[in-house]
Amino acid sequence: MPENSRNQERAGWRLRLHEVIFEADTPAGKTFDVLLIGSILLSVAVVMLDSVAVFQRSYGAAFYLLEWLFTILFTVEYVLRLLSVGRPLAYARSFFGVVDLMAILPTYASLLIPGSQYLIVIRILRILRVFRILKLVQYSGEARLIMRALRESRRKIFVFLYAVMTIVVIMGSLMYLIEGRENGFTSIPRSIYWAIVTLTTVGYGDISPRTDIGQVLAAMIMITGYAIIAVPTGIVTVELSRAAQSKVDTRACLECGADGHDPDARHCKYCGTEL
Repeated sequence: MPENSRNQERAGWRLRLHEVIFEADTPAGKTFDVLLIGSILLSVAVVMLDSVAVFQRSYGAAFYLLEWLFTILFTVEYVLRLLSVGRPLAYARSFFGVVDLMAILPTYASLLIPGSQYLIVIRILRILRVFRILKLVQYSGEARLIMRALRESRRKIFVFLYAVMTIVVIMGSLMYLIEGRENGFTSIPRSIYWAIVTLTTVGYGDISPRTDIGQVLAAMIMITGYAIIAVPTGIVTVELSRAAQSKVDTRACLECGADGHDPDARHCKYCGTEL
């Protein structure tokens, strides 16, 4: 067989595989995604039931077998995804590529670290593909809008968190000096823990001030906590209002497997490959 014919045959095979695995607009692609999501839900349910002592004693062996069956199935699927794109490393480094890999690693890790198989519940993140299957691209667009706003807010959020950490370190140190070991504030780190719990209005109650001055300081931290809760919300809200919302479609790039492109896009926004 001529070299060109073999290359065309390989390209056609990869194109068909890509259409089934990545595309949601075709009948084969939609069927594949529906079956995949059903398998993911079943595998997560098996892990959850396996953590219940009553079910584990009665069906432990069956759960173990199903767990490995699903893991092998998802391993094959992950390999096929890498084979169906022109740039496997680009897909492997993408969000879904990392999630796909993390969905199969816990079972293999359980051979060395008992109990790590329960981390398989991370597979639930793969259900995000339901947006593509049900053509809920508007929700996918909203998710991308939120992620964009969070990225644009990261510097402001960092400054905000630095200010919060400064407050809790100072307040925790003051509380350590005021209350002392006899009132439960046995160290500055433990006092900082108390300041964080108080500032965030969680209030576990495992440590509480006993002196009048300590209670006054605690009241100030509580009021400050209510005041700063709205800060990160305001930061992200401003960025959301600035972010431009755009429609996306379900086409997936042949090279890197990325989707969520604009309807009129001719090239992949991530790798530049023609769509």
